[in-house]
Amino acid sequence: MEKRQLGRSGLRVSRMGLGTMTWGGETDAEEAASQLVAFVDAGGTLVDTADIYHEGEGERILGSLLADLVPRDDIVLATKAVARRGDGPFDGGASRGALLSALDGSLKRLGVDHIDLWQLHAWDPAVPVQETLSAVDYAITSGKVRYAGVSNYAGWQLATVAASGPIVSTQAEYSLVERGIEREVVPAAAHHGVGLLPWAPLGRGVLTGKYRTGTPADSRGASATFAGYVEQHRTERAARIVQAVVTAADGLGTSPLAVALAWVRDQPGVVAPIVGSRDTGQLTGSLAAEEITLPPAIKSALDDVSAIEFGYPERWPR
Repeated sequence: MEKRQLGRSGLRVSRMGLGTMTWGGETDAEEAASQLVAFVDAGGTLVDTADIYHEGEGERILGSLLADLVPRDDIVLATKAVARRGDGPFDGGASRGALLSALDGSLKRLGVDHIDLWQLHAWDPAVPVQETLSAVDYAITSGKVRYAGVSNYAGWQLATVAASGPIVSTQAEYSLVERGIEREVVPAAAHHGVGLLPWAPLGRGVLTGKYRTGTPADSRGASATFAGYVEQHRTERAARIVQAVVTAADGLGTSPLAVALAWVRDQPGVVAPIVGSRDTGQLTGSLAAEEITLPPAIKSALDDVSAIEFGYPERWPR
């Protein structure tokens, strides 16, 4: 798998990341082990988790696998903090105390002495940004964190922290059916040299084409937990985009999944889409996208069918 620089930092990561949001829930420890081995064997290095994934179980499973299955030094380990984990005074938020408490908890669950990429999971309007960044600075200078990033930040929020602190990456939802970050986040990231790590690059599963004729019983769209999550992208516009992806896949002799993933992977500023899979079979399908480069004509057609509206001030002057 090819490697890319993460923004303007010296950190190099695989151009696909392995997401672990299902670990400890839909994905048990045995299946997680199978996924991790398949990903590393394919040349993948970036593994992304968070302190709130299944109340920390995602981190605990990953930590156990790094201890027994995959060498720690073969992985660029990424996790997140800020989301609320409980009712205690330090159980969430971006205050200095909450962040450093969350960091210690992640290190313990993961069983490691440092995290390669520590990410602020969301903007916290209740905390002064300099307090948040002071915690990030301390985490880095203490050696507990090597690099810092953010997740789910609006363009102005990203610009604020990137101009004041050591932020090298931002995670945001980005796919053919969700291109909203192109208005403000993508330009802010480019200006400040911040690498883009798209989550839900397959449109929450919609871009695989599995929902074209209904809702498969074993899909997220059929589960009580994720039905609403998937439903947001089951629109008439999305259906047109999915049909274009399927047509492109048929012409290239590959899967809709590979086409959709290759499109977002090679968008300007993107470093590595984060792909989450329920099982190793799904992950293998995503890894196949590594062999695909979209021809210019197909990329242009997908750009057109999925285009979003820009207005003032994003396209000023015209």
